[in-house]
Amino acid sequence: MTDRSPEIDPHSQVETTGHEWDGIKELNNPLPRWWLFIFWGTIVVAIVYWVLMPAWPAPPGMQGNTLGVLGQSDRATVAAEVSETAKMRAELASRLSAVDASAILQDHDLSQLALGLGESAFGDNCATCHGAGGRGAKGYPRLADDIWLWGGTLTDIETTIRHGIRSDDPDARMTDMPAFGRDEFLTSAEIRDLVEFVTAISGRKANLAAVDRARPIFQTNCASCHGVDARGDRAQGAPNLTDAEWLYGGDRDTLQSTIFGARRGVMPAWTTRFDPATIRALAVYVHSLGGGE
Repeated sequence: MTDRSPEIDPHSQVETTGHEWDGIKELNNPLPRWWLFIFWGTIVVAIVYWVLMPAWPAPPGMQGNTLGVLGQSDRATVAAEVSETAKMRAELASRLSAVDASAILQDHDLSQLALGLGESAFGDNCATCHGAGGRGAKGYPRLADDIWLWGGTLTDIETTIRHGIRSDDPDARMTDMPAFGRDEFLTSAEIRDLVEFVTAISGRKANLAAVDRARPIFQTNCASCHGVDARGDRAQGAPNLTDAEWLYGGDRDTLQSTIFGARRGVMPAWTTRFDPATIRALAVYVHSLGGGE
């Protein structure tokens, strides 16, 4: 008969499992008691958890899972917290749309709510054109400076957001610069002289003879909107031509194109998309970017 008694390792005096790899034999040491206690303890804890808490998936054909005797539901807890937060935000939003715009900045809770809502709405809807943080781009105004075509108070900004510029809203901001070249109001020579005139009044070197020739042309055709001093008119959305700020560019080629064919950029009216609280929050956020008055 074959001897099936366990082999004893001569060095440790511990029986082996009978497994051997490359001359190394596996000892059949018992597991430490502390490890066994922890192992069995985890099993007990798991069983208790299965009974008390939602744990087991429902059988096929049924939705959900076992509810557990405690009836605990993280989903219900989160839903309740979201509902409570929405209720608080709705109350603040109601106040936000009800108070005078200028009073918002005096109310810490309202101003913080407005900034949060406004930043989120701006990032989702306005940053595509105006850039992150309102830094602007060619043809899209920079909102982080103090240059405003229509005014930079909270009320002015809110009106612009609400109704847009050259939009289909009946109360949209409207301004219409003629296409002096395309519609043949001025000759090519007169437009070139006007380019030199605008270049000169914005503080750059220009052809003085052309500037002198353009003065009466400017007063006849442009001063009614831009002002006799060319400093613009917010009531009409006419830009100041004497500074160094340009929406489309102030080089001669760009000025030539602007005078010849005009610029008629459009900003949509957001009143049909946003509720009054969101529009006001956007106004507060834009005002906070650094250029608000």
